[in-house]
Amino acid sequence: MNREISLKGQVALITGGATGIGRACAFALSEAGADVVVNYLDKKDRAEDFASRISEKFKVRSLALQANISRESDVERLFATTLEELGRFDILINNAGIQMDASFAEMSLEQWRRVIEVNLTGAFLCTRAAIREFLNNDPQPEFSRARGKIIYISSVHQDIPWAGHANYAASKGGLMLLMKSVAQEFASKKIRVNAVAPGAIKTNINREAWESEEARKDLCNLVPYGRLGETEDVGQPVAWLASDAADYITGSTLFIDGGMMLYPGFRTGG
Repeated sequence: MNREISLKGQVALITGGATGIGRACAFALSEAGADVVVNYLDKKDRAEDFASRISEKFKVRSLALQANISRESDVERLFATTLEELGRFDILINNAGIQMDASFAEMSLEQWRRVIEVNLTGAFLCTRAAIREFLNNDPQPEFSRARGKIIYISSVHQDIPWAGHANYAASKGGLMLLMKSVAQEFASKKIRVNAVAPGAIKTNINREAWESEEARKDLCNLVPYGRLGETEDVGQPVAWLASDAADYITGSTLFIDGGMMLYPGFRTGG
């Protein structure tokens, strides 16, 4: 039986939802009919403008809400405001993340802590708030077979070591086991928890790696499919994973990487 990718009647919160992959996720979820909360850290005008435009385009409710997701009080305020303004909460996209790159010998404790705080602790805080709310949700089978859905935006570097980026890779490796542990614990409550792991996606955070033609060619050597990913390549699968079309999927990571996890350096036998 074909199941339409529809999120009508549901409310989705996207952390870091005003830019990059988060923005593409917010767009795709809105296009599928969800009301959305676009969380942002700064640049309020940009976030509010984006929320207004997707609301107008897709005829859904949309809010832009500021919060630093590494702060417990901010996360509590973010979720309380979402419930106050939109009445319920159904989907969490744990997207917000940062990089603070350094060689391992030169990496400061602050660089280590900050990346872990945002990428991993922030995901923990938002996941905990979401789970608490999902457990209070009345099932709405006309809209969703699951009581709640959580999707983490991880990275191929949850599996692939990354010299010079140990803090980032460690945060994504931790995110993978956080996802699996929460999925295992709450599957019986009909709460689905999954992740997507993008590879080389063109965003501002990695602009230096693709902006010049030479850099783009070097990066494409790691991508068997022969092109870099666009943010929409992540947003659309996230909407599908949040829908009933993926209702039997929990505890899984979907790699969106053009084949990067195939280790293309071994195409000629290593």
